[in-house]
Amino acid sequence: MTARLTVTKLLESLRDSLQLEELGESVGHDREITSPEASSPGLALAGYLNRFPYQRIQVLGETEITYLQSLDDATRSANLTQFFDFPMPCAFVTKGLEPPAPLVELADKAGVAVLRSKLKTAEFYRIIKPYLADHFAPTTTMHGSLADVFGVGLFFTGKSGIGKSECVLDLVERGHRLVADDLVFVSRRGSDVLIGRGHERQRHFMEIRGVGLIDVPGIFGVKAVRQQKRLEVVVVLEAWDAGATVDRTGLDVQTTTVLGVEVPKITVHLNPGKNITVIAEVIAMNHLLRYHRGYDSATAFNEMLIGDMKRRSGATHRYLLEDDE
Repeated sequence: MTARLTVTKLLESLRDSLQLEELGESVGHDREITSPEASSPGLALAGYLNRFPYQRIQVLGETEITYLQSLDDATRSANLTQFFDFPMPCAFVTKGLEPPAPLVELADKAGVAVLRSKLKTAEFYRIIKPYLADHFAPTTTMHGSLADVFGVGLFFTGKSGIGKSECVLDLVERGHRLVADDLVFVSRRGSDVLIGRGHERQRHFMEIRGVGLIDVPGIFGVKAVRQQKRLEVVVVLEAWDAGATVDRTGLDVQTTTVLGVEVPKITVHLNPGKNITVIAEVIAMNHLLRYHRGYDSATAFNEMLIGDMKRRSGATHRYLLEDDE
């Protein structure tokens, strides 16, 4: 569940990066921000309030301020009164502009915080939109380990004690990067991108059974870790079972669904002597070939066999015809 976002929390998070100052009285700080969008009021400042998205953060740039300044006092006051009658979260004025009277006065009366940023409007949007998108992104937690292997986000999962952390530790030792161990926070960006990260207090510590907690960047250096990574493949580690049905060709691509996004799933059956680290590297490289270059090894091999059988079948048919003659 997404945590509640108020104007106070937004101020605490973005005051410095947005170079914010509050205009007027300190009001409206407890108002909740419920939309991941920020937009300009547009025609609402002209009195046309149909389809006005008042639930969004309202951003007044140079165009809006200049337009308000062009109105006579009575019209400006009437339009702004109707504008602030809507229960909007807050309003921002960009470029350090001075809002015309009685904008701040009417906002105070309506209990709406007016904040001014020194940034240009485009720069303001560049910072606040990713912040809102990140806060409102659908999230879930997953038990496993996430690693960056050749630029591919591999999420290792399986029963407790199966060796997920040990596998990722071996990958780190081979030059790959740890993202999160044991508990991975996953959020969806847009319609099909999953981003995984660890708990901020975990700080890239790993628990290795028999050894205890280890500090990965402390041992392997800061290049051995990263803060977040796109989750692209789920690798399920399972104990070897002689009776289990194992995919031998890779033609039947398995998937799993995370936050409504289908992700390729590969099950690796473990037995003594199997080099899971090298297999993980091959999984990552095969994913790059399949999804980034459009080359599928299993399909290419299958098509080659079918073509070979067709050629042999045709040659045999011709031989039989010649023999009959």
